[in-house]
Amino acid sequence: MLGVPEPHTGWTFITNHARVLAAIADNPNARIRDIAAHCRLTERAVQRIISDLESDGYLSHTRDGRTNTYRIDPGKVLRHPAEAGLSVGALLSLLVQDESERNKKPIAP
Repeated sequence: MLGVPEPHTGWTFITNHARVLAAIADNPNARIRDIAAHCRLTERAVQRIISDLESDGYLSHTRDGRTNTYRIDPGKVLRHPAEAGLSVGALLSLLVQDESERNKKPIAP
């Protein structure tokens, strides 16, 4: 990461869990430090979120030396009843696509 982005205040549409999952989908070998900077969270918060996602089966990891490689289960269904039947893969296809498009296009003033 080039630098830590400014923190955001107020409400947002996307949860921190979804942000972390999208960051991992974008780079399965990302370090917690880089995920935290990208998502504007603390490293400790990212560790807790990863632990939540792993304990509920949305995410797993393998360790190779000092590097973690994360694996997302794209078929896992989202938890909230309002999203019944929507898979993690479907959610990530929107978030990761938006992230890659945002990096290609300059933001208009």
